[in-house]
Amino acid sequence: MAEHSHEHHSKRELPAHIQAQLASAGRETDTGGQPWSGRNLGEGTSHTHQYPTDTGETEQKLARVLEMFSHGEAGEEDVVQALRGTRVFAPVVAQLSQAHITDEGLVSDKESDMALVSIQAPDGRKALPLFTDVDALTQWHPQARPVAADIRKTSLSAVEDENQLMVVNPGQDVTFVVRRPAVWALAKDEPWVPSYKDDAVAHELTRIGAQLPAVVAVRASRGQGVNTVHASGRELDGGGHGPELKITLVLRPALTREELNATVQGFQQLLAASTVVSEKVDSVHVALASA
Repeated sequence: MAEHSHEHHSKRELPAHIQAQLASAGRETDTGGQPWSGRNLGEGTSHTHQYPTDTGETEQKLARVLEMFSHGEAGEEDVVQALRGTRVFAPVVAQLSQAHITDEGLVSDKESDMALVSIQAPDGRKALPLFTDVDALTQWHPQARPVAADIRKTSLSAVEDENQLMVVNPGQDVTFVVRRPAVWALAKDEPWVPSYKDDAVAHELTRIGAQLPAVVAVRASRGQGVNTVHASGRELDGGGHGPELKITLVLRPALTREELNATVQGFQQLLAASTVVSEKVDSVHVALASA
């Protein structure tokens, strides 16, 4: 049987524990819980208020791991682990909330609010850009102002604002995408294991495959979108936006077209209904192979 492929990605319902934690991360406040209302973009950068001794540079522990990652000496789980407990910066910009027409017929700003910036990932999903140091943020968007917060609060705000991804240091030599399950892990302040290395995911895929008579085996491996690329062109071990997980369905030979379609459809339905897959897998690439 020739190999076929199918990419699957869908919006996931938030787990109950994430929904509960979002109560303290409303859209009317910043990642530190401070109201946007009445804020003035000219007041300076937030790290000078919330972190008075902060230099605005990348925290040393994280800087070391990012340097190792850029030289192929650390994997993406090491970067996510290093992000835990760190201070990061999210960009905010002014957006006009009220305006009026002057006597001369010109539009004049009457009131403006601040809003977090979101970007669109290559696959169309909404992503929150965040930065490990102030200079990287201002280079990326000179009109934006940095809001400092710990990574957990930032992750909760990202989830609440329906960002599926967080993009660390866009525009820098190393741009690292934190995919949805890793965002949730950071929001819970828990370790994260990539789905292609997760035994729980492998066992769940085997359990699903056992329910389909035409499936001989289910194999999990790294997806084609796991890695990111350094500015120099070198491919790095992780940090890509996905697909992160390749699932190969090994099927018994001589299936009819109807049996093949029914098997693929059944597998996709079981995959979508799995809580383990929903919480631990961001996006998948499904391939078919003959036994």
